[in-house]
Amino acid sequence: MTATLTSPTLLAWRDYDPAACALPGMFLGEVPLPGPARGEAARLWELGVRRVRLPAPVDLTAATDPVAALHWLSLVRDLTARAVMVEWELLLDQGAGDGWRVLSHLQPPAALRGPADAEDSLRTWRRGHYLCKCLWRKGPGFIQIRDRRWGELRRFTADEPEYERAIDLLDYGAPADTVPQAVLDDFRGEQLALDVGSYAWWIPYRVSRWLQQSIAI
Repeated sequence: MTATLTSPTLLAWRDYDPAACALPGMFLGEVPLPGPARGEAARLWELGVRRVRLPAPVDLTAATDPVAALHWLSLVRDLTARAVMVEWELLLDQGAGDGWRVLSHLQPPAALRGPADAEDSLRTWRRGHYLCKCLWRKGPGFIQIRDRRWGELRRFTADEPEYERAIDLLDYGAPADTVPQAVLDDFRGEQLALDVGSYAWWIPYRVSRWLQQSIAI
């Protein structure tokens, strides 16, 4: 079972730059997202979308609707992987502290709300953001995650097939009790899985555009 949402939409443009987006023909209007989150970023890219604006904040507070939150969070993640400019806002609980750091590989939001130090946190997020900060790749018979969200490079490599199957379950959000407990605990321990209500969600993105040669990432 995967998190899904009924008939959402977003605003879209054909270019990244705000000045260019103001030119005739650049605004694509309100684009519907008719399917599940899986594949939507690729479809938007093929439509020529290079900048989007989400219709509402991504709410990760305790009161959130996890299905809606994970739909939009997945879209932000997948569009970040394609270097699409995403205009979005993030709402966290007041006691979230530096919990934003688990999402610091994503395109920084236009606004971060909830924590008392939200403005300072957002400035830090913007200064430290770059493409490929936390990604995963699939090799021949193994999966590997490369994570620089905390500064140093952390690697997680596994050749057991249950890890790849768990990523496929978690990728767009799944009830946590449907994921093998031992594998999910490993991912939680490395801060690679995010709990949202009764759901768990896969944090890294599978890179679509390399910032530099793959050997250096």
